[in-house]
Amino acid sequence: MTKLVVIVSFLLLAFATTSASAGGTKEQEDACRPDVRRFCHHVRPDGGDDAFLACLQANRAKLTVKCRAVLEDNGV
Repeated sequence: MTKLVVIVSFLLLAFATTSASAGGTKEQEDACRPDVRRFCHHVRPDGGDDAFLACLQANRAKLTVKCRAVLEDNGV
């Protein structure tokens, strides 16, 4: 579980557009956690920021409304 939190935080940091949102809020992490677990479980943290973002973008149509909103709110 801790690894997943680190992954989601890393992911949100990758596309944060302001210093206030860097690292993502707990609400943002909670919104995308199920989608990361479901669609991006194969992505390794050492794959870089783009790997997580590419995974979510590739699955954008299947993401929960809440996670899509997090992406949109961060300009992704």
